[in-house]
Amino acid sequence: MDRPIGIFDSGVGGLTVMRALADLLPNENLVYLGDTARVPYGNRGAQTIKRYSLNAARFLVERDIKALVIACNTATAYGLGAVRETFPDLPVIGVVDPVAKVAASLTKTGVVGVIGTRGTISSGSYEARLTEISPAIKTVSQACPLLVPLAEEGWLDGPVVDAVLQEYLGPMGSQDLDVMILGCTHYPILRSAIESACARIWEKPITILDSASATAEALRTRLHASNLQRIGGEGRFEFLATDDPRHFGRTATTFFQDELASIEHVDILDVSQSS
Repeated sequence: MDRPIGIFDSGVGGLTVMRALADLLPNENLVYLGDTARVPYGNRGAQTIKRYSLNAARFLVERDIKALVIACNTATAYGLGAVRETFPDLPVIGVVDPVAKVAASLTKTGVVGVIGTRGTISSGSYEARLTEISPAIKTVSQACPLLVPLAEEGWLDGPVVDAVLQEYLGPMGSQDLDVMILGCTHYPILRSAIESACARIWEKPITILDSASATAEALRTRLHASNLQRIGGEGRFEFLATDDPRHFGRTATTFFQDELASIEHVDILDVSQSS
């Protein structure tokens, strides 16, 4: 039970998921891996993303984790199945399924919007999962590649952000959606600007969902079912980055909403190079 929970993302966006995990499961030890040397995953090919996901998972498994959270929508879309197949005895939670279930339960119009990276949107992962849950649900998706660099640069509001959101969300305005999924773990820190843009475009209440809280709840349920919850004691945090830890630290505070402890630089062997 004292073994850590592993969390990985291509960069810092997954720290929004880690924050939710830390808040919901304060007794758990958490180790976060940001694959910042290869960020972003969202513009890569499917096989590359799958390989990167396996690399990150293998590295964390070697740190003796008891469960794994893939805190990246793109890695979940293309790598979740491969990771589960490679590590069949390890509880592995992705970020797509938990929030899709919440969205399906909340929509009244039957139309759900999804915004995310090019990789996530082109995978069709949200559309497929929502259709599985309820064939009557219509999914309206939009790739928003500029939102990740805006978030990482700390451009969270203002005329530039408003213009970018209008460009991306405006064409969706003809759809009678009432739920919007933020299909990228970077997007929650842009939530205020996204809510304002939705209010302008749809002129009605739109429920905005991110994957962090839903994923944390799904993990808690899985840990409890597997008798893996850590009882008592304050959880410890560990942060790992595959590129410059100083840059990671400067950007990460915005996403984690707290000062990070020391950040360790690590190298990951590409599985395609290993024998």
